[in-house]
Amino acid sequence: MEHDSITSYIGVGSNLDNPQKQVRSAMDELDSLESCRIIGRSSLYITKPVGFAQQPDFVNAVCKITTGLDPQRLLSRLLDIEESMGRVRGTLPNRPRRIDLDLLLYGTQQINTPELIVPHPRMHERRFVLEPLVEVDQNAVIPGKGNAKELFEECIAQEVVKVK
Repeated sequence: MEHDSITSYIGVGSNLDNPQKQVRSAMDELDSLESCRIIGRSSLYITKPVGFAQQPDFVNAVCKITTGLDPQRLLSRLLDIEESMGRVRGTLPNRPRRIDLDLLLYGTQQINTPELIVPHPRMHERRFVLEPLVEVDQNAVIPGKGNAKELFEECIAQEVVKVK
């Protein structure tokens, strides 16, 4: 279902098969989605894995988009892109992956269904999400958590390296 345009933020990450290329390709795919347009792309950031540490570093970024898709349909399209790019979903979280697309924020909505939680859980604690989010929108607010820039400053000690 389409409706008025909503500003949303998508987290993009990869740590397999040339992660920088995978992230850039996913951004291009996102920009070509029906009823979606990227209006901001962050730099790429290299980060250590969270959880399962025995894997390659991740490359992460955030896209700011406008979309006419409702949240469930947008999520479905993100999963379609992951699948088309070779993402294999397993039962173990935080494992290596060719591509990972997360719906971080959908307007100011708070959504909690079995399929979708927005704002994305723990994004407010992770510099690798907050730094690129603040880069594309200095005024981003995480509903129920606060100003993204202030939250970013609270986790500045986490190691993140901006790609030159």
